[in-house]
Amino acid sequence: MEQELSVREVLTTEYVGVSESDPVLETVRLMREERAGCVLVVRGSEPVGIMTEWDVLGLVAAEDDPAETTVGEVMTSPVISIGAGWSLADAATTMSRQNIRNLVVESDDEVVGVLTQRDVITAAGSFQGAASGAAEPPLETDRPIGQSRGSRPSEEIDTELLPNGGDEFSTQGVCEACGSLADSLWDANGRLVCSDCRSV
Repeated sequence: MEQELSVREVLTTEYVGVSESDPVLETVRLMREERAGCVLVVRGSEPVGIMTEWDVLGLVAAEDDPAETTVGEVMTSPVISIGAGWSLADAATTMSRQNIRNLVVESDDEVVGVLTQRDVITAAGSFQGAASGAAEPPLETDRPIGQSRGSRPSEEIDTELLPNGGDEFSTQGVCEACGSLADSLWDANGRLVCSDCRSV
């Protein structure tokens, strides 16, 4: 029987918290300093929103002044929370269905961390490697992940699609360029990208 990873095992416990009244410019500087793709907006200890890179891009596209705009004006609210005991597959499905890249993780009505898309990707890759017991051959450029691969260009091995915790398959993943869930990913300059981003 295959062990299923829980959110508790892979979440980011050290998240950046800010206030609704903080200026976006200062918050973006903090995000860069902390190398965080999002900040949790809290009122006391209660999460009231989340500000992501995408929210900041929307501000820039609208040509608003980040020094004069507060986090509360651009944050996404309400936050979507999940329990720390959720399976990683269920959390990834929620991200996909809600079209989001970050989930607030709570346990006993307290925030215990944030589950990011990067956490899911990293854990899925680590878990598949550990579960198989053997290292997979290196990826070749311009081949879909999970389809014919070989350690040498002249030798191809067909890989069987195996269920990955539900109705998802091991060839599904999140594009590192656009963030969308894709059926097949390609290695392009060291990044896993979907077919749309591959052609750009």
